[in-house]
This record gives sequence, structure tokens and C-alpha cells, in this order.
Amino acid sequence: MNNIAVIGSGTMGNGIAHVFAQHGYNVSLIDISEDSLKKALATIDKNLARQVEKGAISAEIKQKAIANISTSTSIKDGIANADLIVEAATESIDLKLKIFKEMDEAAKSTAILSTNTSSISITKIASVTKRPEKVIGMHFMNPVPVMKLIEVIRGYSTSNETTESIMALSKKLEKIPVEANDYPGFVANRILMPMINEAIYSLYEGVAGVSEIDTVMKLGMAHPMGPLQLADFIGLDVCLSILRVLHDGFGNPKYAPCPLLINMVQAGHKGVKSGSGFYQYKAGSKELAVAERFSK
Repeated sequence: MNNIAVIGSGTMGNGIAHVFAQHGYNVSLIDISEDSLKKALATIDKNLARQVEKGAISAEIKQKAIANISTSTSIKDGIANADLIVEAATESIDLKLKIFKEMDEAAKSTAILSTNTSSISITKIASVTKRPEKVIGMHFMNPVPVMKLIEVIRGYSTSNETTESIMALSKKLEKIPVEANDYPGFVANRILMPMINEAIYSLYEGVAGVSEIDTVMKLGMAHPMGPLQLADFIGLDVCLSILRVLHDGFGNPKYAPCPLLINMVQAGHKGVKSGSGFYQYKAGSKELAVAERFSK
């Protein structure tokens, strides 16, 4: 398995391409936007340079990694020679089903089709292909070059051979793969999102303020980042989407998203990506200030 295609050049997609290229794989990075591909390559170059500065990799590895990446605006052309395709597009079931239909038609018959979805059913995605035994989840964590975990999710029809192949490949990337079965939210988000939602409810109900809630979880539970700051980092729209998958999938009211979260997303306050969420974010600034709406 030498040729990897990554569909989607956003934060997760460029991170996945970075990791594969750094470890010697030929990577085809695919996006409908040329500008997005240029930005992705610039981000990868910057992140590799940071690794060189820290002594994590050599300048030679950086140069080889960049050389290992090609780009394409066509799924059909970009995946033609791929042994593994990793879909890392927006977390939308309709978009993913559309992409997987295209992938299935254009990829060689031996190729494994994987998705970086954080919550959407692998079984549902596999159902639109003619190779459900070769469809699997590879849920990388953000930031991909730094985080060691890959959640490997088996769909209902995913074969043992496909699973074993992806587990072995993940280890070659110096990651730690953990196998999970295909139920809403898998493991990571089934546990994480209710915690974030409860933190938002605590704010919504006036139990404590933004910084107080995050401080309790950082100092009391040894979390590196408080749940509200983490929600901003993930994207409040993404958190809302995952909670809705959990709520719809289980039909359990405990997964119902907090009304405050729904209102914030509808108002366009999505966290870091929009410049405002529970905190305010200014370009080039590392200072963390509670958003004006929540400040006392």
C-alpha cells in the first residue's frame, strides 16, 4: 500500500496528507478548489518546518514529504492509482454519500475506501458502494501530525482483512490505532460530546461562567483544555452536528443539544473558525478572552 489519496484539503485533510507524506507514502491531495489546495500545501510546509525547528524530523525528510504530495481538483483523476482513499470532506452525510459513490466508481477494485468521519455511520456510507467489505472509518484526531490516536471503525460488512490492513498501516504512521464498532459517535465522540454539551448546559443554566467551567475541568480533572475552549477549537457547528447524530441515532433525550449551542451556531458564532464562540479569537494573538456576551 504505497499510494494514498486524501479527499478534502481542510484542517483534517491537510494534516492526514502531511502524516502520510512524512512517512514516505505517495499522496494525492484532492479538493474542488485550487486556492484551498495552495493553502493546504502552505500549511503542510509550515507545519513540517516547525517539526524541523524542534528537531522532530530532518530537513531532508521535510523536502521528501513535500515532494511526495501531488494535488488534483478531480476525484476521478486523483484516486486512479490509490491503494487507500481517505475521505476528509465536511461532516455532511449527503456530501459523504455523494463522494463515496464517485470513489467506488473511479477507484481500482482493490482499493480500500475510508472516511475520517467523527460520527456518521460507516455502514450507511458503505451501503452506497459495491465494496462494503472494503469500507472503513479512520478517525484521525486534530491536530493530526501531533495526536497519536486513530479510531478505526468497522462497518457492519467491513472485512477482517480490511481492518487488519488499516490497523497495521496506522502503526506504520507511528499512530496508535484503537478498533471500534459502528454505533453513533463511536467511542471518542460518544463520550466527549455529552461532556461538552453538559458544560454548555452548565453555562446556559447559570451554574458558572465560561472561564470558571473550563478552570474546574483543567485543574480538577487534569484536562489540557477546558470543554468550552475545546468546543470552540473543534467548531461549535461540528459539535452540534455530532450531537444531532447521537440524538437521532439513539433516540435518547440525554444527547439533545443545548439550546444555547443551537442559538450560537445559528448566529454564526462557531468558535475559532469564525473568530468568536465562548471566547474571542484575534488573528496572531494567543491571548484568550471570554466572548463579550459571556463576560461579567
